[in-house]
Amino acid sequence: MTPFDYVSVLISIILGLGITQIMTGVADLVHQWEKVKLYWPHLLWIVLVFVLHIQEWWITYLTLRGFETWRLPTFLFFILYPVNLFILARILFPFNFEEGIIDLKRFYYANFRKFFLCVMILNVLSVIANVIVDGFNADQLVIISLFVLVGLVAWRKYRMEWLHKLISIILLLVVVISIIANWDTWLIS
Repeated sequence: MTPFDYVSVLISIILGLGITQIMTGVADLVHQWEKVKLYWPHLLWIVLVFVLHIQEWWITYLTLRGFETWRLPTFLFFILYPVNLFILARILFPFNFEEGIIDLKRFYYANFRKFFLCVMILNVLSVIANVIVDGFNADQLVIISLFVLVGLVAWRKYRMEWLHKLISIILLLVVVISIIANWDTWLIS
């Protein structure tokens, strides 16, 4: 077993727990379908966080498998991103399925600042990890811009529905464009 094989096990477990949270949350919503009032920007967030889990699992292999030696502080840093993804996956879903309607629009606006804080932390961790592994490049400017955008909205407590819809679409486009742009780079062979 290589050092990467060893450390990637815990990273994979944490990512798997996050994916489990998402799938369980979606299953709970489907199970309570007659009580659920959907809100499409919130649904986009669920899809985005799911894709980010898969993307992190994929990229972890591509970027970290070359590390021949590991120190605990290095590992603790690289595990922060999956841990934060797990927390984001957990807070995306209401956990009190009591009597009454589950209004995802109301839930989203009651919790968007928590979502955005987690996204900001992901952005900071991503930039630092990318600089450690690959050095600074122009792609980091997109991540920094997203940090500023969601940070401003969270800090100012903007509740304009058009803005939140736009942000969810922008984030989805960034993820899709990132996958397309890295199509030939993100290969496992």
